Amino acid sequence: MKIPFFSWCFLITICSLFVNFGIFVVSDQCLHDQRDLLIGLKNSLKFNSALSTKLVRWNESLNCCSWKGVTCSEEGRVIGLNLNNESIYGGLHKSSSLFSLQYLQNLSLAYNKLNSSQIPSQFGNLTNLFYLNLSNSGFAGQIPSEISNLKRLVTLDLSTNFLLSYFMLEIKKPNLATLVKNFVELKELYLDGVNISAPGNEWCQALSSSVPNLRVLSMSDCYLLGPFDSSLQKLQSLSVIRLDFNLLNAPVPDFFANFANLTSLGLSSCGLNGTFPEKVFRILTLQTIDLSNNELLQGSLPEFLPNGSLRSLLLSGTKFSGALPGSIGNLKMLSTIVLSGCNFSGSIPNSMANLTQLVYLDMSFNNFTRSIPSFSMAKNLTEINLSHNDLTGKIHSLIWKDLLKLVSLDLCYNSLEGNIPDSLFSLPSLQILQLSNNQFSGRLEFNVSSHLLNTLDLSSNNLEGPVPTSVFELQGLKFLSLSSNNFIGSLQLNKIQQLRNLSNLNLSYNSLSVEYIETNSSSSSFPQIAILRLASCNLKTFPHFLTNQSKLTFLDLSNNEIPEEIPNWIQNLTNLLYLNLSYNLLEGPLLNLPSTLSLSILDLHSNQLQGQLPTLPPSATYLDLSWNNFSSVIPAGIGSSLSVAYFLSLSNNQLSGSIPVSICNAPYLQVLDLHNNFLNGTIPQCFYRMTETLGVLDLRRNKLGSNLSDSFPVNCGLLTLNLNGNLLEGAVPKSLGNCKSLEVLDLGNNKIKDAFPCYLKNISSLHVLILRSNQFYGSIDCGGPNTSWPMLQIVDLASNNFIGRLPRESIFAWKAMTDHAQSRIQYLQFEILQFSQNYYQDMIRVTIKGLDIELVRILTLFTSLDVSCNNLNGPIPEEIGELKSLRLLNFSHNALTGHIPPSLGNLTQLESLDLSSNNLTGEIPVQLADGLTFLSFLNLSFNQLVGPIPQGKQFATFTNDSYEGNRGLCGSPLVTNCTNGTAPPPSATQKSGEINLNLISVELGFIFGFGIVIVPLMFWKRLSRWYFTHVDDILIGIFPQLNLGIKYRRRAARINQGRRH
Repeated sequence: MKIPFFSWCFLITICSLFVNFGIFVVSDQCLHDQRDLLIGLKNSLKFNSALSTKLVRWNESLNCCSWKGVTCSEEGRVIGLNLNNESIYGGLHKSSSLFSLQYLQNLSLAYNKLNSSQIPSQFGNLTNLFYLNLSNSGFAGQIPSEISNLKRLVTLDLSTNFLLSYFMLEIKKPNLATLVKNFVELKELYLDGVNISAPGNEWCQALSSSVPNLRVLSMSDCYLLGPFDSSLQKLQSLSVIRLDFNLLNAPVPDFFANFANLTSLGLSSCGLNGTFPEKVFRILTLQTIDLSNNELLQGSLPEFLPNGSLRSLLLSGTKFSGALPGSIGNLKMLSTIVLSGCNFSGSIPNSMANLTQLVYLDMSFNNFTRSIPSFSMAKNLTEINLSHNDLTGKIHSLIWKDLLKLVSLDLCYNSLEGNIPDSLFSLPSLQILQLSNNQFSGRLEFNVSSHLLNTLDLSSNNLEGPVPTSVFELQGLKFLSLSSNNFIGSLQLNKIQQLRNLSNLNLSYNSLSVEYIETNSSSSSFPQIAILRLASCNLKTFPHFLTNQSKLTFLDLSNNEIPEEIPNWIQNLTNLLYLNLSYNLLEGPLLNLPSTLSLSILDLHSNQLQGQLPTLPPSATYLDLSWNNFSSVIPAGIGSSLSVAYFLSLSNNQLSGSIPVSICNAPYLQVLDLHNNFLNGTIPQCFYRMTETLGVLDLRRNKLGSNLSDSFPVNCGLLTLNLNGNLLEGAVPKSLGNCKSLEVLDLGNNKIKDAFPCYLKNISSLHVLILRSNQFYGSIDCGGPNTSWPMLQIVDLASNNFIGRLPRESIFAWKAMTDHAQSRIQYLQFEILQFSQNYYQDMIRVTIKGLDIELVRILTLFTSLDVSCNNLNGPIPEEIGELKSLRLLNFSHNALTGHIPPSLGNLTQLESLDLSSNNLTGEIPVQLADGLTFLSFLNLSFNQLVGPIPQGKQFATFTNDSYEGNRGLCGSPLVTNCTNGTAPPPSATQKSGEINLNLISVELGFIFGFGIVIVPLMFWKRLSRWYFTHVDDILIGIFPQLNLGIKYRRRAARINQGRRH
């Protein structure tokens, strides 16, 4: 039978299809040995079946090549195995059937938990591998040398994230060179988080000699050391370099600019230094550069080419400086700019408006000036942070209205002004708006069109008028701060009930009168607030809604007018950590606070609380009950409440009795302030041991007596020791010299009898030294120019028994007084905890312009030298003129002789000069009138000065009192006129040899009267005691201005030494 030609063709086609189908079926069927190996692997592994998406579905009845995570060749051999993130735990045994899968080319066990076991050396048997990924798989310990057998590897990933594993892989023995010696085909190497600990020449040479085709080098957090070795530049194929979080501590070499294929460079947190090569920024292929958190790395941005590929520019936390080039607008692909915490300056280029792809912009903490350019073309912007700069001008509505995707806008800490545009409140995606610490003014007015805004911070501006009701329509608000503005009017807290999500509210320091009207349901319907600040809000009572605030952690009602007792419901706020009720009118006793209260900060100072000190909360770290009327003794067991305390102030109360030794049980106490009470007894011996951790010990103005113990420890950490105004006796302890960090030492107004403490001269940090009104004696000269106190700025040695001459050479060591200008205005204060806002302010008393003044805050710019009321003699050293930053100089009531040195005219900052009651001679130098242009107090009285008084400038403002007792002076303001510009000598009005009988009669009368009064006082002790106790007080009552002078002139009797100041 003949078969037609077309029928043959059809038959052949059908047969071909069957043959091909048979071949297809065979190639899709995995081989039995391969399946058995996979089943054996599954059975040997421990994994969480609830979290597994691959192993749990391997079914023996199905073709293993169809199993998820398995890839087969055409012959049915397993060539790929992906078991990443399969929740595998436990170890991987060296006999595992995995290592019999000889045809594997791709293997991933990433993101498992293999029990911190070592990588089995049998991985080296899988010699066909192109791709091996064991990242974050839970392996730990030394990477086996057998891995180097994998000569065909193109990608090796052994990286580990420290957040996902407690243990690290390491490459030490064998080292990196041994591991990579056979990887000639390797293109991608990921060893992040592996401990390599190799110096720069070792790891650079290991890579450059073994992996010439490397494109991706990712070895962040590997404990690599620097510097970079020049051999690294051989790797010309590199496109990705990630070496973040290493210890390079070296500059970036110029050859990095020769990596022509570079797309990503990550060198953040590497301790880089020197100047970064600008040419790197001009690599045309570069897309990402991250140099952030290298505090010593300097550099500037170059002019950018118009065809650059840069997408991410991350330089935060470096010392990059200079202006941003206008050509930054050429980087049309730029989407992320992070320049925070650098030293950039100048204006923000208007060309940045061309960056249409910009998504994230952070240029905070720089020195940018002038106005903010428009970013309206960057319609994908989600975050703008320009805070902490020097930006000025207004922010116009047009700048923001098109930023429909903007989520966060932070412009705080600038000098922006004008009204806050209402368009900001219309941005549909905006969630965070921070405009605090600027100069915005006018009324706040806006309409609410979006409820996504959850953070609104307008604090520390000049906003005025009433708080708009629209604020309380922002229903999504969680954080609201309007503090430190000029808002006025009455504000009912009941409006807050509309903000159901509110957790942080700050209305402090305005001119608002905040009220709360209690209703039947208002307290229960109030939002649960965590942080509430209502300081200086004219509150007259505690808002009742607080009784139901169970989530409250922070409550500040300070600087109000609340006259009540502290309510009992405070004890029910078990989550309360911070309570500040200072500067109110709180009265009555303070109840014991329960131990269940978790208070950390308790500030009740400056109220009218009275009675006994309560039991303090044991969890408190900061306790301030000062400036009240507590009148009990300090409880003997107070130390049990100070187990975590670092600040305790009970000053300015009426506490009596001795200081309990249990305070020494406070191991973390940094500030102990008990000044201005009626405490008596001795300073507890254990206090000296506490100075190892104590930074401030302030016991001034009490009645503490006895000698100071010579037991300050070798590692004394005191910064301030203030014992002024007590009854202390004996000598200054020599062990006080162990307190090498001491800044303020005030031992004034005691009964200490000792020579000048030259043994403290090695305390180079000392700023303030006050020894006034004691019984110190001897010379004040410690000898030599390099012997004492370069930071000394306040010296008060007045009213002692010092003798000898003023020191000359040591003056040159007082650098703080010789520096004409200081770069920064600072206060002497003690930061209680790092990053906290709490400070102890040093306070001392000084005599300024004839008045006894308490300096509550001591500026480092304030300098004074007071050695008045002693027995110092000799001339005033010319070298005093070197103390050019001196503000106060008092040498009065001594026995100084010679001329006033003209060099005093160099003290151009001087405001008060007192040289009275000495034996100074000669004329007043005209240099004083020319140079002392800030002088507001001058006393040269009771000396032997002659000649004309200099005229002009500040000297024209002084009265007769400044010059009295100098019979040889003439000229204004005295009534004695000068003749031909010179003063007549004291006896020039008398003829030689003549006797003035009137003068003799006056002198005889004075001598007779003097004898009648003085002789009985010398030999009749009761009369003498009565006289010195009462007559001076009568004179002071009649002539208050004599108070200081009489106080100084009581030197012989020493009546005022034991008084409290």
